[in-house]
Amino acid sequence: MRLFDTKRREIVPFEPGPVVTMYTCGITPYDSTHLGHAATYLTYDVLQRRLRDLGHETRCVRNITDVDDSILPKARELGVHYLDLAAAEMARFDADMEALGMLPAYSEPRATSAIPDIRGFIGMVIDSGHAYESGGSVYFEVATLRSFGSLSGLSREDMLALAAERGGNPDDPNKRDPLDFVLWQPSADDEPSWESMWGPGRPGWHIECSTLCLRELGTTIDLHGGGSDLIFPHHECEAAQSEAATGQPLVRHWMHQAMVHMDGEKMSKSLGNLVFVSDLAQEWDPRAIRLACVAHHYRESWEY
Repeated sequence: MRLFDTKRREIVPFEPGPVVTMYTCGITPYDSTHLGHAATYLTYDVLQRRLRDLGHETRCVRNITDVDDSILPKARELGVHYLDLAAAEMARFDADMEALGMLPAYSEPRATSAIPDIRGFIGMVIDSGHAYESGGSVYFEVATLRSFGSLSGLSREDMLALAAERGGNPDDPNKRDPLDFVLWQPSADDEPSWESMWGPGRPGWHIECSTLCLRELGTTIDLHGGGSDLIFPHHECEAAQSEAATGQPLVRHWMHQAMVHMDGEKMSKSLGNLVFVSDLAQEWDPRAIRLACVAHHYRESWEY
């Protein structure tokens, strides 16, 4: 099998052992599954099925981000507990995945299940000399890792622009560098909070995936996936903190799914230009929805 590797920017042989370890970034469960989600998870479903055809065992972990800067404001807006919101949306997501004929995930761990592991992982990053405390938060210091930026291949200017657009908060005055990113942060008064040696608070966005990947699959995995909008900052930061903590690369092969567009823009919750799988399934056979997605090459964006 030959697959395009995002970091190497070329099609290369994908030659895993008998057991293939894979991690794909899951949803933040504050809204329904849209067609962009479906296209992404179908790509890794097809990949797993082909690998199984070839005689491999596949272990694909897909996390659930049930505490972060997206789900908490939505729960506040709706006046519900954030975990109740997550439970309701995960039930809908699971029903959508089943309707589309997806293989079940090997493991589907929740971020809130891993708080002790996350605290321990942050401690490893600090002990390695790659993180610092400031203003009640813990930040990863990107200047300490020469490989930072190698996955995305972006210039510093482009990374700063995307960090501002995608929740990286480069204007945070507590940072030594605008590109430094949060590992642990204080919680607002109405947000969930856990005790830590850096004070009460909650995890940053990126740290959960590194922690869960290490806990569920080991130090270095065969393949990491997700939408191409996660290359920076999420996967870049994830790779950096994992390498800092373990001294080993996180991933042997990076594989990213292109975006599904609608009205000329990427289909996303923030823009609201969404087509929900559950709505489509009321009108069409779910197998037709599946076919509509896999008819497109996974690295080519397409318009709904």
